[in-house]
Amino acid sequence: MRSKRIKLLTSSIFTLIITVFLFGCGQKEDIGIGPVKEEMKLAPVDAALYAKGETIFNTKCITCHKFNSKLVGPPLKDVTKRRRPEWIMNQILNPVEMAQKDKITKELLAQYLVQMTFQDVSQDDARAILEYMRAVDEGKVTPKE
Repeated sequence: MRSKRIKLLTSSIFTLIITVFLFGCGQKEDIGIGPVKEEMKLAPVDAALYAKGETIFNTKCITCHKFNSKLVGPPLKDVTKRRRPEWIMNQILNPVEMAQKDKITKELLAQYLVQMTFQDVSQDDARAILEYMRAVDEGKVTPKE
């Protein structure tokens, strides 16, 4: 019996070592999982881009998100101060895989009990939504509540 436990433990440790060797310790949790893999260099908030993002947000996101209070999903106030832009973009563009593999998203799912759905936005649309969130967090625009 003890021999079986030792073999099982040894096998589990071996599998873990191989997994870490082949795949590393996991994705960079700070940027999430998705199409945005490189660090984004952000310029000051762009008014035309955040205006586009506000329109998209009010069409696709406002059903589940507010900035100052919980609706279906978490409140978004200061999200751009808490999360990296790459993570926010990946959350918008790849919410299902993020919920399966990203530590932060798993914690949010456990807390809010609702899986974010993909809203059929392009990477350019997601960038505009991010810019709108930045504008709100910097006080440049007041969101609908």
